[in-house]
Amino acid sequence: MKRIFALTLALVLCLGMLAGCGSSAAESAASAASAAEAPASAAEAPASAASAAEAPAAEGSAIATVNEGVLTMATNAYFPPYEYYDGDTIVGIDVDIAAAVAEKLGLELKIEDMEFDSIITAVSTGKADLGLAGMTVTEDRLQNINFSDSYAQGVQVVIVTEDSDITDLDGLAGKKIGVQLSTTGDIYASDEFGAENVEKFNKGNDAVMALLSGKIDAVIIDNEPAKSYVAANEGLKILDTQYAVEDYAACIAKENTALLEAVNAALQELTADGTLQSIVDKYISAE
Repeated sequence: MKRIFALTLALVLCLGMLAGCGSSAAESAASAASAAEAPASAAEAPASAASAAEAPAAEGSAIATVNEGVLTMATNAYFPPYEYYDGDTIVGIDVDIAAAVAEKLGLELKIEDMEFDSIITAVSTGKADLGLAGMTVTEDRLQNINFSDSYAQGVQVVIVTEDSDITDLDGLAGKKIGVQLSTTGDIYASDEFGAENVEKFNKGNDAVMALLSGKIDAVIIDNEPAKSYVAANEGLKILDTQYAVEDYAACIAKENTALLEAVNAALQELTADGTLQSIVDKYISAE
């Protein structure tokens, strides 16, 4: 009897264990079913991510600058009225344009004054974001740097002393001509009159001082700085002829296409709303 009872008890326990195993299996199956449904819910996540990706980025967020939140401008502050010192502050057409562009991009403007010859190097090596310095777009420069849309037109002219025998461009042949190093005046004069007849100066003002002291016979420089130098120094005049007409633009590193596009967009807006012209008119009176 005990044996039968024991067998019966064992059978009951076994059936109980099977029931327990069946319950665990069922739970596992239910968990598996829930897990199988999870991908459907997860599949909805990419839609949200896609929506976020499609949302427009904050203005300027994709623009890489040397210092976050800052637009660093390289210039040579001896080229009035485009850039020059008013006391300890650098002011001028290029400065005001750069400030207006920086505001459009939500950036703070910082100005680095350096030799003109160093500007393109500073921009291309990542020490500055862009260069504005009455800089002309040339094929040679385009090999190393990109340029924004033009924001102004410059005219190269010739400064001589009032008693000079140079009366036109032909009279420059065989004369000592002063230029600012690496400017288009330097490039054009060296090519046309021979490098041996061209004296290169780091600043336009240094060339003008050399002219006044008789060390050179003429200076080739942009018309607006030329007018400032002649007005500030007695005994000088500008020849009544244009040496070259050229477009000014901001130089930007070749790889920084986002900044180039942003600057061009800002310049277009500043042109359309009249800001660009008002800046020029502030420094250059209509003749």
